[in-house]
Amino acid sequence: MDIFWFIPLHGDGRYLGSQQGARAVDHAYMKQVAQAADALGYGGVLLPTGRSCEDSWISAASLIPVTERLKFLVALRPTTISPTVAARQAATLDRLSGGRLLVNVVAGGDSADLEADGTFLSHDERYEHAREFLHVWTRLLQGEEVTYEGKHIQVKGAKQLFPAVQKPYPPLYFGGSSDAAHDLAAEQVELYLTWGEPPAEVEKKFNDVRRRAEKLGRKVKFGVRLHVIPRETNDEAWAAADRLISHLDDATIAKAQANIAHMDSEGQRRMAALHGGNRAKLEISPNLWAGVGLVRGGAGTALVGDGETIARRLKEYQDIGAETFVLSGYPHLEEAYRFAELVFPHVGIQAPGQHKVAPVGEVMGNAVVPPQAKVAQS
Repeated sequence: MDIFWFIPLHGDGRYLGSQQGARAVDHAYMKQVAQAADALGYGGVLLPTGRSCEDSWISAASLIPVTERLKFLVALRPTTISPTVAARQAATLDRLSGGRLLVNVVAGGDSADLEADGTFLSHDERYEHAREFLHVWTRLLQGEEVTYEGKHIQVKGAKQLFPAVQKPYPPLYFGGSSDAAHDLAAEQVELYLTWGEPPAEVEKKFNDVRRRAEKLGRKVKFGVRLHVIPRETNDEAWAAADRLISHLDDATIAKAQANIAHMDSEGQRRMAALHGGNRAKLEISPNLWAGVGLVRGGAGTALVGDGETIARRLKEYQDIGAETFVLSGYPHLEEAYRFAELVFPHVGIQAPGQHKVAPVGEVMGNAVVPPQAKVAQS
């Protein structure tokens, strides 16, 4: 099991829909979250994209010198950049980080957001564009000189002179729920990443992408994107979930849902359908809570519970094929620590070099070392 954390480039706080307890995401804060994830044993961090976010590529580059082993899953929107420039960026970031780049391809999303960036393609046309884009991008990073004339992409004599560290190119991650998205995943990416729907629905997605990939002679890995609310007891976790949305009123929820309804994303439609804009019934599957999605676009569900319970729910996704989990929690700095402390012991993840550090915890009375905690493996 590989667990990633999240750099909140869109802002952070203790409550959804309120400036109380909110904090600006400047470089100092990004650095704190990234260094915490690096030290605690997370495999990497996701850096999102969109007009509500700081730039993912510049942010990732700024975190290279302050981290050691952390991988950067950097969001890339093909419609906002040429494949040659994107290949150059990817190769540079991969080299400067010593091979720590992963690329999260974002083909769908908010059409209004995309139109503001100058993209006026329909849903399926965006996936056609992404297919052509990745065809050129992958060939460039494999050292080919590329001349290509497609419906959306045209390049002549394109070359990538400086190679990436990872071969044949930095791994491609991608998520999407439509048929067009599943075709793209089957054809061109290494890992298909879905938002956290109930396990039975996620399994259907995995099976569909797997079948499509097998027809092409390919294998695809799988992952799940989720929020998490871990606490020492289940009751405390559910109380924390309630507090997270305690500042939301019905008018704010309705406005957010109206904006989300305008999106042409199938995945976003499925997220919204889980709760229907109604806070009355948000536990949509055991310990899977849809409260975040009342006002947040993108991933809108959270696993809620004590460490052992959340580990057990992650294992359910792992049993249907998920190898990677991309997680987040509010606020992201504190929750990175809380999740690692409460859940990592149940999934066999240990902080790098932790075995070299002793004693662990505060020494009492200048002489008494705290006893080692006993943890049941899930």
